[in-house]
Amino acid sequence: MAPGKLPLSDPAWWDNFKQLLDDGYDWPGVYVFKFIVPKQNVEELKAVFEGHEIDIKASSKGSYHSLTSRIQVDSSEDVIAIYRAAGSIEGVISL
Repeated sequence: MAPGKLPLSDPAWWDNFKQLLDDGYDWPGVYVFKFIVPKQNVEELKAVFEGHEIDIKASSKGSYHSLTSRIQVDSSEDVIAIYRAAGSIEGVISL
């Protein structure tokens, strides 16, 4: 996935992403999620990963935080559900 804001309303993009996931990964498997979020929205992003281990680091000025989580998922649909949930948070950037 290219870094940036997620195209939540583009079904063709999500279909293509699903195909790339299915072609590149064996399910079930571990998938690594990485996001950057403005400091004021970090709690909202943490909620997307509730129940999973996450690593959060503040930027040098503290205005942004990076979040990384390695999650055991069953399918590309599980991955996409997390990206969609994270993508709905204001200012989130996927890496």
